[in-house]
Amino acid sequence: MPALNRVQLIGYLGKEPESRFTPNGKKVAHFSLGVTQRWKSGGETKEFTEWVNVEAWGKLGEIAQQYLKKGSLVYLEGRLKTDKYEDKGETKYYTKVVALLMQFLDKKPADEPVMTVDEQQAEYEA
Repeated sequence: MPALNRVQLIGYLGKEPESRFTPNGKKVAHFSLGVTQRWKSGGETKEFTEWVNVEAWGKLGEIAQQYLKKGSLVYLEGRLKTDKYEDKGETKYYTKVVALLMQFLDKKPADEPVMTVDEQQAEYEA
């Protein structure tokens, strides 16, 4: 049976990307992306911001670390990944987006490239 796991987001970075290396030497950058929804209700404009945790691996992570900063506007495509961890004997889950393609949308020079990465399962920590 076919399946699809794809996310497209446009939003602003909530903080500077943070990078680290896995025990296997792979680089990964983490950042949060605020995606704001606006609507009118009774003549009043309302808004809600959804915060999404994002991780970018390898070269895409290096590019994110180098060029993105708090407040940067970015378009990204990726896939959802849910991880679990133990906290005081209780199993907790959290969902994040693993970035596969990223484009900077800040008003900068028009020649900035679209950044993509070919996903290979072996590059990601389980």
